Parts: sequence; structure tokens; C-alpha cells
Amino acid sequence: MFPMEESDQIGSRPIEVLMVDDDANFVKIVEHHLQRYQAREFHLTWKERVADALTELSKNSGYDIILTDYNFPASNGLDFCLRLNERGLQIPIIFLTGVRDFKLAIDAMKLGVEDFIVKEDLPEAHLGKTLVNVLERIRTRRQLDAVEKRMTMAEGRAQAIKELVVTLCHEFNNPLAAIKISADLVERMLISPDDRVLLEKFDDSFKKIEGEIVRLRDLNFERVEYGRVNATDGKRNKSG
Repeated sequence: MFPMEESDQIGSRPIEVLMVDDDANFVKIVEHHLQRYQAREFHLTWKERVADALTELSKNSGYDIILTDYNFPASNGLDFCLRLNERGLQIPIIFLTGVRDFKLAIDAMKLGVEDFIVKEDLPEAHLGKTLVNVLERIRTRRQLDAVEKRMTMAEGRAQAIKELVVTLCHEFNNPLAAIKISADLVERMLISPDDRVLLEKFDDSFKKIEGEIVRLRDLNFERVEYGRVNATDGKRNKSG
């Protein structure tokens, strides 16, 4: 499960949190811990059941993060994650559960859950900071994925350009070879001094053309494309 497109633009606005838990008292405890975190402001929306949370998300999918319990009367947290995945809702999830179960944590992570906090450990979990760290981790992951995607595209473009250049060089080399042979034949003939000077100039120009073709053929197109990617990333970082 991946973050929303807007997660990179959270900035200093309140972090929108959807909490799904059937224990009203625990929800108040969570609110208290979030309010204690002074570095950021959180806006928490509470839903008691998974069905209510899904209805809310169908109306408003602009939440930055979801906190959910595991045990519900008619469902569970894993089923909730599956339903979110089926709907294509790319919102990071943190499990807050009373179950200290390693297998459950692994199953949750496989479904894209970003973190797993046991309720009794909440005082030591620094919940507000954990939420911010999760969002920052996702933001960094998205940036790395974007760079990797651009690098892959650059490799493809570089290979296509290289193949085109090799073809063009081959197309140039054939007529140039014929011209070179003809020039050699002319040079062996008895020609005037003026014609010989002209032929020498032609030979110099011919060698320059050959050199440019070789330079073009051996050009490192991967380096050129990577340079473009790095330059683009540099401009984005400066503008950010």
C-alpha cells in the first residue's frame, strides 16, 4: 500500500488522521498523545466500525494516514486492509492493537501496513513522532521510486539512441569507404599539382568526417541520459 499523491504536499497543515477502533476510551488516549506532540498538529476523525470507515473513505479519501485496531465484532484489521487495497486507496496504515502477535504483524506488513504498535506500549511509542516519521519515510520512498523510474526510462532512451547511431554510422561508412577508394585511385594517377592540393584538402576533410563518426559511435549515451536525470533532480531539489 502506497501513500496518496498529496502526501508529499502535507507541509505544515494539520495531518488528517482516520482512526478505526470500537473503544471510545482508547480513542481519547490516542487524541491525548497526538496533542502532546508539539511539532505538528493532527486532526483526528474517529469511526467505530470498519464499515463506517469505508463509507467515510468513499466520501473523503483525503486522509494522510489511518490508525486501526485489529479486532472488530464483524471484521478485523487485515480484512480492512484488503478492502482498502481492492478500492485502490493508497493511504498508509498503522496498526494499534492489543495483540502482541509476531505473525499478525508480518501478515499486516505484507498487506502494506507501515507500522505495528501494541496498545500497552503506546506511552513509549511517541505516537505523534511515529506518524510523522512514517509520512516522511513514504515521501522519501516515493522520491527514490521516481528517480529509479526516470533512470530506467533514461536507460531505455540511451539504448534506442545508441542503436540508431550505430545504424547511421554504418550507413555513412559504406559510401565513405567507396569515396575513399575512389580518392586513392585518383591519387595514384598522374594529376596536376593543383589537383593534388585539392585532393589533400579532400583527404583532410574526409579524415575529420571519419573522426566525428567514430566519436559519435563511441559516445556514452547512458552518461548523457543520467546527466539529464541528475540535472532534473537537482533543479527540483533547489525549487523544493
